[in-house]
Amino acid sequence: MISLPGTQNASRLEVAALCSLLGLVAVLQISIAASGILLTTTLGLWAALLVSRREHPSAPAFFLPLGLYAFVTLVSVAFSLDPLSSLIDSREVLLFLVVPVVYRLARGVRAQTVATIIVTVGGASAVFGVVQFGILEFDNLGQRPSGTMGHYMTYSGLLVLVVALAGARVLYDRGERVWSGLVMPALLVALALTLTRSYMVGAAAALGVLFLLKDLRLLVFLPVLGALFLAFAPPQVTSRIYSTFDLDDPTVRDRFAMQRAGAAIIADYPLTGVGPDMVKEVYPDYRDAGAVQAENPHLHNVPLQIAAERGLPALAIWLAFLTVAVHRLWNNLRSAQNLALSAAGLAAVAGMLAGGLTEYNFGDSEFLLLFLVLITLPFAEQQAPESAPTEG
Repeated sequence: MISLPGTQNASRLEVAALCSLLGLVAVLQISIAASGILLTTTLGLWAALLVSRREHPSAPAFFLPLGLYAFVTLVSVAFSLDPLSSLIDSREVLLFLVVPVVYRLARGVRAQTVATIIVTVGGASAVFGVVQFGILEFDNLGQRPSGTMGHYMTYSGLLVLVVALAGARVLYDRGERVWSGLVMPALLVALALTLTRSYMVGAAAALGVLFLLKDLRLLVFLPVLGALFLAFAPPQVTSRIYSTFDLDDPTVRDRFAMQRAGAAIIADYPLTGVGPDMVKEVYPDYRDAGAVQAENPHLHNVPLQIAAERGLPALAIWLAFLTVAVHRLWNNLRSAQNLALSAAGLAAVAGMLAGGLTEYNFGDSEFLLLFLVLITLPFAEQQAPESAPTEG
């Protein structure tokens, strides 16, 4: 039997399911296709384990509003402008099952193993991104570092989540502090080199939350780090940052135009939205006069996209999901022996929300999977591997 932390009393089926989960969290930052295969395998092994042990699925409290969000998504499908296309797009709700899977399989010390894999693979991916920028000439807006991901936005979003986890381990976990500290510079440099402003803000928000949670006085380091960054960053990066405040920048103007278009869509479809994946179909009809792009696949804003696609009730439930998650993570942070994973979960929420103001990251499957893993790990860690799980 494979020797893994917390598997001394585990069956072969449970060890196989755990190995599949560890493989999943590793390839999430490497291959979209491989992560899909391993997710399916892990779900199958998890279901088989529950049947063999005669267990009922269990999950943290935030899974209830997340499940309700999946339900209202299907309601919006029924009222969609194109129900079939919306149904196909809504398969993302199946990704929510990673929550009970992680909660069951990553119990106790196994949660730390999952976290170590995420940080290690993230560090390797970050080094590759730096190589892409410095050697392979992925150094302009037309060709940015994307790691092994298909898009630089997915890559930079994943980096923010790993920054949240690595930063939390540096501040809260003495045993993992050295390795995470060594990885952190590569993560931050790679993220900056993607020239993705939304996730630079997301990383700043994640680190700001970690500093605030650890010691309010640490916040003084944020502007110092920002000044040092601007002093030594390549000109492509600094000019990209300065463009954030340029209202004549085409992408900035287009973001504001998308917000106005989104508000108009919500006004016409307040209860069920236009349906998942339908914003891109109706966008030309609502396109603002100040818009730059003639078409857009989404509104580059998570709350706005959810409300336009699925309606205001769906947005309210999504906010309830985040509220419950933050509340339970905060309680964990005050009571758990190992605080790193709870702090990482809170930082991941901050990074997702800050980045999600100008990017629809909750609709990116790789980002969503890793995000759900990170906010579930603190609750899984509280479960004893040899006993049945209880609600976290």
